[in-house]
Amino acid sequence: HAGYSYSGPAAGYAYKCIQPDLFKRVFILGPSHHVYLPGCALSRCVKYLTPLGDLTIDQKVNKELEETGEFEFMSQDTDESEHSIEMHLPYVYKVFEHHLVDRGVTIVPILVGALTESTERKFGKLLAPYFNDPENLFIVSSDFCHWGQRFHYTYYADASGSVTPSLALASGGGSGSSSRKAISPTTPKIFESIETLDREGMATIERQSHADFCKYLARTKNTICGRHPIGVLMAAMEAAAAAAANNNHNNNNNKASTLTRTRFVHYAQSSSVLSTADSSVSYASAFVQRQDPL
Repeated sequence: HAGYSYSGPAAGYAYKCIQPDLFKRVFILGPSHHVYLPGCALSRCVKYLTPLGDLTIDQKVNKELEETGEFEFMSQDTDESEHSIEMHLPYVYKVFEHHLVDRGVTIVPILVGALTESTERKFGKLLAPYFNDPENLFIVSSDFCHWGQRFHYTYYADASGSVTPSLALASGGGSGSSSRKAISPTTPKIFESIETLDREGMATIERQSHADFCKYLARTKNTICGRHPIGVLMAAMEAAAAAAANNNHNNNNNKASTLTRTRFVHYAQSSSVLSTADSSVSYASAFVQRQDPL
């Protein structure tokens, strides 16, 4: 959800995977950048206006989520200031432009706050029934690694795979970062190290283990700004699969539960960092595909 000139191509790879005629409702989960939010928040708006046309917010689903007692509402200022959801609206409109009227496609924007692993599971469980509906599409907004001193993240994965704060490798006379000299490791180069960190996280997401993704974040501290929306979606997928398995058991159905597969289709960096004086942001796009049981 960076500027379109940076993250736009990566987003396009994911949107290209959507089959718009299959869906009637689009959930858009984005991280909160401007306000502290301990949970998740809904929009009070009736419509979002985009340069291409209007998108209607699903008031029925908003009411259902409100009635759980777990969701709050964004203020108008927060709603208008937050870019993580806004950046996706033109894509959604363009993908569904021929279905907004005939299929009545609506959207459900959800702003996701600074959740813990357990609250990610809580909100994932609340959203699982909607995830299990094949007419619902879930979109998660996130950039990947924000690397550099300006992001307060300079971790480095060396050739052995060991992850350490790269500034600890720099020499300097004092303890402050301003006294440290910029360094340019070559085995691997910093941008290669960043990709190693990112691809480990991407592989963990593809394995669809919410707990493993949380462990990865705790170990690497990777600055994936949409980590909480990603966590909520992964938790929803696990809760939906568990509910389907339980339903099959209760109905004496030997069929496997409906499964999903997650695959990343594109990865990019805003620049190739060579020195600790540089910075970059990574972008990755993926799809989650429903797979019918055999």
